[in-house]
Amino acid sequence: MSRGIVVLDFGGQYAHLIANRVRRLNAWAQILPPDADVGLVQDAAGIILSGGPSSVYAEDRPPFNEQILHAGVPVLGLCYGHQLICHHLGGRVERGDTMEFGAAELDVLQATGVLSGLRSREPIWMSHRDLVAQIPEGFQILGVTDDCPVAVMGDDDRRIYGLQFHPEVTHTESGMQVLDNFLKLCECDRDWTMEGFIERSAQELRDQVADRKVFLLVSGGVDSTVAFLMLNQALGTDRVLGLHIDNGFMRKGETALVEELLNASGFSNLQVIDASDEFLDRLAGIAEPEEKRRHIGEEFIAVRDRALEQLELDPEEWLLGQGTLYTDTIESGGTDHAQVIKTHHNRVGVIEKLLAEGKVVEPLSQLYKDEVREVGEKLGLPHHLVWRHPFPGPGLAVRCLCSNGDTGNGAVDRTQIRDLLPAKDAELLEIDVLPIRSVGVQGDGRTYAHPAVLHGRETVAILPGEEEAVDWDTLERLSTDLTNAVDQINRVVFQLAPNRLLGELRLIQGYLTRDRLDLLREADAIVMDALDTHDLMGHVTQMPTVLLPLSSDGVSQSLVLRPITTSDFMTVRFDRLPTAYLIDVRDQLMSLGGIEAVFYDVTHKPPGTVEWE
Repeated sequence: MSRGIVVLDFGGQYAHLIANRVRRLNAWAQILPPDADVGLVQDAAGIILSGGPSSVYAEDRPPFNEQILHAGVPVLGLCYGHQLICHHLGGRVERGDTMEFGAAELDVLQATGVLSGLRSREPIWMSHRDLVAQIPEGFQILGVTDDCPVAVMGDDDRRIYGLQFHPEVTHTESGMQVLDNFLKLCECDRDWTMEGFIERSAQELRDQVADRKVFLLVSGGVDSTVAFLMLNQALGTDRVLGLHIDNGFMRKGETALVEELLNASGFSNLQVIDASDEFLDRLAGIAEPEEKRRHIGEEFIAVRDRALEQLELDPEEWLLGQGTLYTDTIESGGTDHAQVIKTHHNRVGVIEKLLAEGKVVEPLSQLYKDEVREVGEKLGLPHHLVWRHPFPGPGLAVRCLCSNGDTGNGAVDRTQIRDLLPAKDAELLEIDVLPIRSVGVQGDGRTYAHPAVLHGRETVAILPGEEEAVDWDTLERLSTDLTNAVDQINRVVFQLAPNRLLGELRLIQGYLTRDRLDLLREADAIVMDALDTHDLMGHVTQMPTVLLPLSSDGVSQSLVLRPITTSDFMTVRFDRLPTAYLIDVRDQLMSLGGIEAVFYDVTHKPPGTVEWE
């Protein structure tokens, strides 16, 4: 076994992403619980303490074997891990006056140790409420931000470092250099490769499946398609059956396209089933996001069971195959100490039971999107399939927000929100709160809160003429400031159209019906076709279009555009689309019968998840 890195997992959203990044630097990484015995880490080249949703002074914090800090092995603490080092070595951690979620700027005071070679000012990614107020003896402050007095601390003699920010996420620009610096300090081996992973995975699949077969649920996205190919190559097509289920929540023409693309790519063992009536019947009258996801996941298994029966296949002989990524697992609270952000359809109770019984095969469950695409390329999957825009398993069901008509405004103080708008921005913009909630992730925990909405004043349009540009920098600044300052806000959107409607929209009753889904299908097709027309498909990683039951007349509804860029989906930046595209899409959507308002989501992740549910 290579002499590599041990990652102690405190339940952070990014714990396995740390291991991903270490692997990207060709070093072996192992994940262990935070109370692991010192003997398990003594031979490691280095130890990384992950982030987590707890506070170091909370009674229910994860157990930690603090002797690890005295084992003579280099240690790097990230976010919660940074605070934990401080807490156990004699420093002080306290609640910060200002939360930090998303983009920030690090002022590097000393480019030494893990910060070696960094610029004097570095873009970083934060997600925390607590902070280090006093460093332990022997440490030096190496970096700060405007709101964090100890963003980086280090003890070069003991080779122990703490970072309040997350170097493992793609949006910390020099994050890989920081991790590489730590690996150099650790003098660890660099012999891990993706080819080796593929070879080991094929053998592990054969060992797990043994003399049984695999019934794989295939959405047609990159994850399930790569899993399909891995299983076919490891087991043979006679022992694998792919099932594509049209659940009624697919994009316009999506099922026919998936069948065409997979057949053209040599997948001869694919079955297609239309189960849209069953799914719609099961979801009738359900509005709450988690309940929707649970019913969708359970219905997938029910459809699979019916298919096995119709095909006269022995369910004891066929294991369930899924293209689950680690992102799905961690957001579903699938590790010790992790919070549930949203339960993915492939992690509902009935599937967890099958997992416990050893009846589920998931070739990609420890990987992230960027790694899955690399596996697909190396296995010979056609480029156009590897780089298709991702589409969630529940499909448009999580983009068609539902409501029983209850406004659910909670404790949002609209006056407080308006008072937070700086004077220079208030001259140009109005701000309000939409009477609907969406899912977010802040400080490694789930939020379910309201979006703030920005609108140009009567003499100013946020979306100007084609020759002018949207002031993206101002929108990004306000989005970050508002979500950091107000607990009840986890998203910020701006209004593309119409010119005046702010404050008039009300929450109306709306569920997953064919009419609403067909309206969303048409809107989604307009948005995606326009991306293709404007040659932007490769510019955007994913482009959700979300239907909101918000109306001024009780009949028409509203839409949100959510363009994002990311490599791993653990952190995300909203995308800045060209004005010409926005005007084209706005005009087409506003001419679509049943739509009276269009918004644009300018929220990073954190604090907002990619999907609104």
